[in-house]
Amino acid sequence: MDGIKCAVFIEKSLRLLGKNQYTFNVESGFTKTEIKHWVELFFGVKVVAVNSHRLPGKGRRIGPILGHTMHYRRMIITLQPGYAIPLLDREKN
Repeated sequence: MDGIKCAVFIEKSLRLLGKNQYTFNVESGFTKTEIKHWVELFFGVKVVAVNSHRLPGKGRRIGPILGHTMHYRRMIITLQPGYAIPLLDREKN
């Protein structure tokens, strides 16, 4: 699970939870099939689709030195109906 950095909780990702879609930030070197395999293995769910887009790094300045943060990839993972990731499920039992 080194490839998945964290779950994303922004307005769009919270809206997508209703459609059984979960959003994660992942390392930029991983492919869709690798992330699909890790999510199915770690959470015990069935993944229908994986969508991704690459977010650019932000520019940083420390005194006269210009730099930037690393870019990363955001994955939107769609699960089969009836499956859910328990830690990210909004419904309370």
